[in-house]
Amino acid sequence: MENKNYRRCELEMEMEKSAVESHPMKGGTGQHSYVQNSSLQRRGIDLSRGMIKEAIAKEFDVENQLMNNPNTTFRIVDLGCSVGSNSFISVNAIIEAIDLKFESYFQGLQLKQTATPEFQVYFNDIASNDFNTLFASIPLEKSYFAAGVPGSFYGRLFPRASLHFVNSSTALHWLSRVPKGPAGDINSAWNKGRIHYSNAPDEVFQAYSAQYVADMEAFLLARGHEIVCGGLMFILVPAIADETLLSQTSPGLVLVVLGSCLIELAKMDIVDEAKIDSFNMPSYLTSPKQVKELVVRTGCFTIERLERLETLFPPASGAQVLTNHMRAASEEIFKQHFGFSDNDLDKLFDLYSKRLVDPLSIFTKSEDKSFQMFLVLKRNSVSIAT
Repeated sequence: MENKNYRRCELEMEMEKSAVESHPMKGGTGQHSYVQNSSLQRRGIDLSRGMIKEAIAKEFDVENQLMNNPNTTFRIVDLGCSVGSNSFISVNAIIEAIDLKFESYFQGLQLKQTATPEFQVYFNDIASNDFNTLFASIPLEKSYFAAGVPGSFYGRLFPRASLHFVNSSTALHWLSRVPKGPAGDINSAWNKGRIHYSNAPDEVFQAYSAQYVADMEAFLLARGHEIVCGGLMFILVPAIADETLLSQTSPGLVLVVLGSCLIELAKMDIVDEAKIDSFNMPSYLTSPKQVKELVVRTGCFTIERLERLETLFPPASGAQVLTNHMRAASEEIFKQHFGFSDNDLDKLFDLYSKRLVDPLSIFTKSEDKSFQMFLVLKRNSVSIAT
């Protein structure tokens, strides 16, 4: 047990000390913004909304919370909130479910409701996120107090046992940093000719997997410190089926196509090929099996529910919709690494949209093994070393 606690402390210190290499979604409300191009993410959020309410109805103990929280102020956080209205959907579902649970609790006792819950909602993302656009779009009729919390969710963000409900939607597939190559270098051409681990040698996949494991362990341990015993965490994350290669899925395919478009730009002398060879997209798609293993290993949560929702990229989405979503999510990455201008980005994604059409037809005829995975985790009584 002592060694396990020491390992936890090591992980937390490593994540807090290291410089996190992360990027925001495209801010503002323009044509290429995340606000205008996040409908695919919203589909999963809409599908999980009812499951959030069901989990709170089943797992949330009103009596216990009234004993430990007499002022009935509940603290909720959305981790990786980005910009736009998607973040508000899950938050509202949590609040509605708590209100309903309180109402039914007092009705069951045939008592007048003497406690009215209040809600403090924190919206978290990295410091470069467009919080101005986010807060400008918060509904005026909101039933909560709102605050922004900048910082990486791969480290501690809140005091010990201060949160009751945590939500994270379509954010945990982004790694804290580009994985290190076999020589421990992120800048060398250790994945030459590719921009991801799809269709790459096993050593590339292992580097990505190792980075994801380190990130997810740090995430779970940080939340283990912050969430009260009995508190709930809801996670919606892109995933693939167990024992499946990313290249067998639509997300793997779209990244291979994106890499081929960058190579084409190199042939047009728009980008240096050496820059492409040193570029790797910092994202990873986990599986149900891997997530279960990580939750068990960290030990501070129990899995109350795990559901496989619809495919990540429904065939009806179309090449242009996927292109717009990819640009909104990755434009800042390309600007940082390649120094692309808006004109360069237009050329890249115009080419990308054209090249996506034929490959996407594959997934209209066969089963895609990618999907959105929804989890409900409950904080157990296991203590974590400080």
